[in-house]
Amino acid sequence: MGLTTLFGRLFGGGGESASAQPAEAVEYKGFTITATPIQEGGQYRTAGSISREIDGELHSAQFIRADNHSDRQSAVTHSERKAQQIIDEQGDRLFERDHI
Repeated sequence: MGLTTLFGRLFGGGGESASAQPAEAVEYKGFTITATPIQEGGQYRTAGSISREIDGELHSAQFIRADNHSDRQSAVTHSERKAQQIIDEQGDRLFERDHI
């Protein structure tokens, strides 16, 4: 199982999802957060990516949550808050393959 799949499941994701249009990236504590809510049946699922350059190498992790929202902007805002929470809890450990 790939890191992205495992990470997504760890944070509430699961199977295949429809592609999502990314929102404008935001910076938080040296990380870049890109919310990419997934539209599903008239609602939007919380999802996004967290990235950071470490020692000249770009690291990235995806997350998908089960939370649904009736509009895209609410999903973007919630995705950004969830990413901040993940960063606060995990920090750079987020990118360690043996951490998950």
